[in-house]
Amino acid sequence: MTEQRPHFSSFRDRLLARDRMLGTFLKFPTTQVVEILGVIGYDFVVIDQEHAPLDRTTTDMMIFAARASNVAPIVRVGDFSDANILSALDCGASGIMVPHVTTVEKAQAIAKACRYAGGNRGFAGLTRASGWGKVGSVQHMAVQDRQVTCIAMIEDAEAVGRAGDIARVDGIDALFVGRGDLTAAFGDDPDAAGKVAEITTTVAAAARDAGVHLMLLPNGKADLAFARELGATAMLVSSDHGFIRSAAGAALKDYFD
Repeated sequence: MTEQRPHFSSFRDRLLARDRMLGTFLKFPTTQVVEILGVIGYDFVVIDQEHAPLDRTTTDMMIFAARASNVAPIVRVGDFSDANILSALDCGASGIMVPHVTTVEKAQAIAKACRYAGGNRGFAGLTRASGWGKVGSVQHMAVQDRQVTCIAMIEDAEAVGRAGDIARVDGIDALFVGRGDLTAAFGDDPDAAGKVAEITTTVAAAARDAGVHLMLLPNGKADLAFARELGATAMLVSSDHGFIRSAAGAALKDYFD
């Protein structure tokens, strides 16, 4: 994909407009993978603090690389706190993804941490997010409130029935269904896949009724079709770990065949 992509700062606008976008999870603590994905043409990445050894410094450099490569950097925070969300946003993240959102109260806290107006995001004038002071404080806050994306992950059984209320929280832009955790919760239940598909359909309906976007990680072409039927247009596919494992496995198989 070589055509010019829209600027990374338009991620939230494109999400709300239901533009087709593709992203992946990043777990390797490096900038080079981000740059490669930018060259290929990915729209966004999710820098995964939850499941990878990504500290504040590494996250900062990966955000820098994403912005330089015109890829929207979303940070999945491992530690849900105002301070951690603030750090990611001041470093220039285009959005925040928060795992295990099980209550309306948590969704409200996330939304407030992501916003200046009506929220409690702390202000700093000289940050990457503000262009190092290129714009005035009032303009910076307004632009950030307009551009920062707030994504709540629904991945616990107790959250499913509350998905509609969570989606209706002012400031929540999208629901991401964490089907991995939901599947794991069913253990060795032979019908786990079917039950998770039903849950996903339920959450998709809740998101649609609330007017927020649905995000999913399809695991193949058939699942991609299922995700599209549910209305998801911003998709995540695999991860840097997954990509290197599949490519390395395919190369090994080709070598010995």
